[in-house]
Amino acid sequence: MSNTKLETKAADIFSKAYDFKKADEVKALGLYPYFKPLTETDGTVVVIDGRQVIMAGSNNYLGLTNDPRLIEAAQKAITQYGTGCTGSRYLNGTLDIHLTLEDELAEFMQKEACVLFSTGYQTNEGSIQTIAGRNDLIFSDKDNHACIVVGTMCSNAKTIRFNHNDMFHLRKLLERADPAAGKIIVSDGVFSMSGQLANVPELVALSKEFNARLYLDDAHAIGVIGDAGRGSASEFGLLDKVDLVSGTFSKSFASLGGFIVGERPVIEYIRHSSPAHIFSASMPPANVATVLKALEVLKEETWRLDRLKEISDYMRTGLKNLGFNVWTSQTPIIPVVIGDMMNCFKFWRDLFEAGVYVNAVVPPAVPRGQSLVRTSYSATHTNDQLDAILEAFKKVGIKHGIIDKNGHSLIDV
Repeated sequence: MSNTKLETKAADIFSKAYDFKKADEVKALGLYPYFKPLTETDGTVVVIDGRQVIMAGSNNYLGLTNDPRLIEAAQKAITQYGTGCTGSRYLNGTLDIHLTLEDELAEFMQKEACVLFSTGYQTNEGSIQTIAGRNDLIFSDKDNHACIVVGTMCSNAKTIRFNHNDMFHLRKLLERADPAAGKIIVSDGVFSMSGQLANVPELVALSKEFNARLYLDDAHAIGVIGDAGRGSASEFGLLDKVDLVSGTFSKSFASLGGFIVGERPVIEYIRHSSPAHIFSASMPPANVATVLKALEVLKEETWRLDRLKEISDYMRTGLKNLGFNVWTSQTPIIPVVIGDMMNCFKFWRDLFEAGVYVNAVVPPAVPRGQSLVRTSYSATHTNDQLDAILEAFKKVGIKHGIIDKNGHSLIDV
């Protein structure tokens, strides 16, 4: 018998990348809707591929990204502090304005303390994995944002996922759980694809009944809904009943970064223990100054919140009346369900050619057969722009057999 060993060719870890062809296939069809470079923007109108289109897909909820006051604040900060901090908050990267912003956000959110993170994604990833330990249980909504999912995966806790906004299912899972284990319920306050509010009253009730802490990610809620824009729990008058609330600066606050607020001992524990905070460079000065000015504007110009709600209601009603399925949206995030993925790409292309930019969302971000275009609105959209968006949706919807001329849906999703 031969002693020669059979040689086995090692698998190439890059093979999955070499085999990935979907993006190229969609590009070849002229339907690729992602990574479109904007060459100019005033917030509600952008220039893409040399054409002006109405932006109906950004998270610029308060319309502040081009506000001259925010631009001036950012420029002054660069003059005073330079362009970056070149270090983490833990060591050499803390500026006085970081501390000012933390104090002002804690006061605004009516909590004891606040800690900043360099991005909103890091805020949830870094806070959840720090708070939940080996003997703890995390109860997480199945539709939670990816950064929450990653935070639960990075933690040493056991994660138990409950059906989306299904309080009966959550109750059953809590009833089965070890009563001696530490527990935390984590949910988006506003779900980023559907625009639906979390059932905060029931989440609060269940957290108290089962001695669990409650954590809300209000990335799409702070500066959008609630008393003075304080978010989803505030919308129900329950902000004082929620243990931790996280938010981002990349939406209403027209910048980049994130934060979490709560009891001082908990926030200090996160500040001194979260790898995402300790080992990341701190928010650059211009970003911090922009958020400080945006928070000031939010407090002073409450008309922006009123206008945003008016626009949201108008567009939701308008799209429904045209026959579109907008799921259960309750906020400026309004999805329009198309169904088939390739049909969604075609719908996106024709909407873009009609002068409206939205976001095409396909599996795995949504269930198979429920591809959609995600629309979102700003307090600075004009009535004429809103009507132009509705007219474009009507034209493209009829062309693709999504709706008929009488305002009826022609698809079953």
